[in-house]
Amino acid sequence: MKNIFFFDAMLTPKIITVVYWLCLLGILVGGIGSMFYGEFFRGLLGMIVGGVFTRVCFEMVIIAFKNNEYLRKIAEKP
Repeated sequence: MKNIFFFDAMLTPKIITVVYWLCLLGILVGGIGSMFYGEFFRGLLGMIVGGVFTRVCFEMVIIAFKNNEYLRKIAEKP
């Protein structure tokens, strides 16, 4: 608990993982809904492109946190 209050551990990467899965679930539901309402290929394309785009966006955010982690390790080296 001390790590969270004094910013020794990052909480956001854990939250981002949950938000990522919720976004993928939303894309899946939207794509399947679109497929059932007569736009099969638009729904399929939306799921594929939406999934890839979401993954890339969330990876960019995670890269910022990983860079912070790596810089902390470099700074702690003797």
